[in-house]
Amino acid sequence: MVITLEISTKNYSDDSFNIKRALSHMETLTGAYNGYMFSEPKENFGWTFFQIAFKADLHDGIATKFADMLTRYRSKPEEKFAEFMRDYFASKNCDVKVRVVD
Repeated sequence: MVITLEISTKNYSDDSFNIKRALSHMETLTGAYNGYMFSEPKENFGWTFFQIAFKADLHDGIATKFADMLTRYRSKPEEKFAEFMRDYFASKNCDVKVRVVD
């Protein structure tokens, strides 16, 4: 299953760098390399929006490795994943908003 998240940030250069570094670490933890793709950023009202498409290997690896942490979120599976990734990015110094793209 491919899941796509929309990321909203006011500091694209720093947050995109920190997110890529965090995802690289996540790829190492799960053994799922080349597991995501970034879209081109779009700016609007001082915010920058971009999407991250998670390939099935990385998504499944994260869901499996962090299953115990994902259970604490009370929402649908896709939204649990988005909330977990928001918190994970926040722990890596990223002040971003995250939502699932339908």
